[in-house]
Amino acid sequence: MSVRRLAPDHVQPASFAFTAANENWADQQIAKYPEGRQASAVIPLLWKAQEQHHGWLPRAAIEEVARKLGMAPMRVLEVATFYTMFSLQPVGEHFIQLCGTTPCALRGAEALKKVCEDVIGPQSTVTADGKLSWLEVECLGACCNAPMAQINFDYYEDLTPDNFRKLLGDLREGRPTKPGPQVDRSCSEPLGGGDTLKDPALFDGSVIGAGDWQARITRQREDAIRIASEKAAAEAKAKAEAEVAAATAKTGPTDVKTAPAPEAAAPGRPKPSEPNQPAGAAQDTPSATGKAIKDTPAKGTAENAPAAKAAPAAEPAVAETKPQLLTAARDGKGDDLELIWGVGPKLGKMLNEMGIWHFDQVAAWTPAELAWVDARLTGFKGRAVRDDWISQATKLATGWRPESALGDKPVK
Repeated sequence: MSVRRLAPDHVQPASFAFTAANENWADQQIAKYPEGRQASAVIPLLWKAQEQHHGWLPRAAIEEVARKLGMAPMRVLEVATFYTMFSLQPVGEHFIQLCGTTPCALRGAEALKKVCEDVIGPQSTVTADGKLSWLEVECLGACCNAPMAQINFDYYEDLTPDNFRKLLGDLREGRPTKPGPQVDRSCSEPLGGGDTLKDPALFDGSVIGAGDWQARITRQREDAIRIASEKAAAEAKAKAEAEVAAATAKTGPTDVKTAPAPEAAAPGRPKPSEPNQPAGAAQDTPSATGKAIKDTPAKGTAENAPAAKAAPAAEPAVAETKPQLLTAARDGKGDDLELIWGVGPKLGKMLNEMGIWHFDQVAAWTPAELAWVDARLTGFKGRAVRDDWISQATKLATGWRPESALGDKPVK
């Protein structure tokens, strides 16, 4: 995959904000996800931002989506640069994505590229009137009608240099166009129409079953109804007999003494071998380590019972120590904690509320103090340890700053 970069600074807008309608739409998308999982809405929000900003994503839109979702801008940039559905450069009113993969290449896609270069210019060029731009892309999935191109949201197939040049002219002049095959073809069937299954006898139902197919189907339906009725009657009879047997057992003689069941073998509980055995069954007794020990029938005194196998010791938990915290930033101004890789606006606010304002505070943490903070990052647990905030803050505390405001990814 080629490297995908943001557009040059001179074409980047100074700011971006969702319209009121799109802001409401974005809030509805975010509400689909549970608390702490709002980042799952990043793709639909980027798509809506691109739709609003003339079909491409500027840096300001990416940063606005990051702010709205409480994500580090770099995380959103990673998504935008990975998926080719997001255009990072300005595009024309009609954005032509020309397929250049093998099936289209074998059917003449190279000639279509030359048409694009003649009419529009090099790839990613927008015509002076702002109407057209083009880009070669990978397979778009209409191989049987190759060569083809996607223009905005429509597919145009069975293209030739002549009809493609005319299509571009129609788009530029605002004349109506017909998406789909540009030749006499219906959907994806062969040119000239279908050439199989043409014998009318194949669709004449009277030849099935020597002319009595309707009577045979009627008999099949009647047999099915009879079998279903017999099955329902048998099930009703079995249920009635079971109810009678249960009532008889409940009102039967009471002078028969039965020995109490051993304590370890509770009657009525399902055996482990039974198919309906539920998870966490009643006869399983939790041990000190959280594992279940199966009950076994007593064969003698407790002294004669075999010794239980010792359970493996649980792994020790990481020690936590509360670090030194501040009630407010020194001199009323804290450091820009978002320069730490992985810290966005939401995490920065969370750290400030804890009492963490400065790089030297983080740089002075011990592993136990890092674990204490990490365990309290609701929705972001594990990030402080994973991104090695201590090493990052130590570097930032010296006055060093990354080249980008997005931070500097730690190298393990």
